[in-house]
Amino acid sequence: MPTNEHELPLEMVRNRPQLVPEMLRSVFGLDVSTNARATLASESYADTNPAELRCDATVLLGDPKSPVLGVVVESQLRALRQKTYSWPAYLASLRLRRRCPVVLLVLCPDQAAARGCAVPIDMGHPGWVLKPLTVHPEMLPPITDPDQARRLPELAVLSAPAHADGPQSEAVLRGLSAAIGSLTGDTGALYHDYVMSRFSDAARKLMEDIVKLDNYEWQSEFALTHRAEGRAEGRAEGRAEGRAEGRSEGRTEGRTEGEVKALLLMLAARGLDVSEDVRARVEACTDPEQIERWIQRAVSADSAEDLFT
Repeated sequence: MPTNEHELPLEMVRNRPQLVPEMLRSVFGLDVSTNARATLASESYADTNPAELRCDATVLLGDPKSPVLGVVVESQLRALRQKTYSWPAYLASLRLRRRCPVVLLVLCPDQAAARGCAVPIDMGHPGWVLKPLTVHPEMLPPITDPDQARRLPELAVLSAPAHADGPQSEAVLRGLSAAIGSLTGDTGALYHDYVMSRFSDAARKLMEDIVKLDNYEWQSEFALTHRAEGRAEGRAEGRAEGRAEGRSEGRTEGRTEGEVKALLLMLAARGLDVSEDVRARVEACTDPEQIERWIQRAVSADSAEDLFT
């Protein structure tokens, strides 16, 4: 599962190729139809030449058999001289194979990398100069409409760090919560970790507050599990503080009940069948440390019964 700064933007393109024409349209003003079909193609451009050419990703717009535009997508953390030779080769090979116009889109983590990668490449032939189209988060529009965020969650995730501390921060983070909440499987966890690692402390705190104030009903398995874990961790911290301050046993029991609910919610979010025997055993437990151990096991358990093994 890709997690680093280079690979995750590419994974987003592979998950949702429509992200590419959206960037070309919103950032560079290219005349790309919002209804154009976007599909992935092979990244390998090898033909009879034994030296294989392999870009990071390729997206075709329109009919894959007769595309109207081919896009070579590269993820670049910094400018590299060798790319000034390989990028033109990618474009020429894709144009030859697909018989359509082609463009180069380079995804960069920041303005400095984008500026370095955008330097025109002089091919030597008069008038033949390749000008890479480079994108960094600050160039992307803020996604404040939850419906748009659900439609293109990758765009919401990529743009959020650049706008999370700006004048539209609250609307941006509401859109982001809707985007992550719409995802399923491991994708939500991956995107969540990516974007939260790029937030300031203030943005992370605001994100948490927005989710609480909106009482947002998460839809995805990841989001439900993540929220249950967060609740359990918060209650565990509160219980520790309560013990330090000499709070009553009755309030500790109240927190234990809350953790039991969080544990059952996590099991349900992961789609595990909770039998009456399992539910009864969990609800009967009054040992908060035991419940915490069960919560940790619930994250990766194959069945609800695995909590007790």
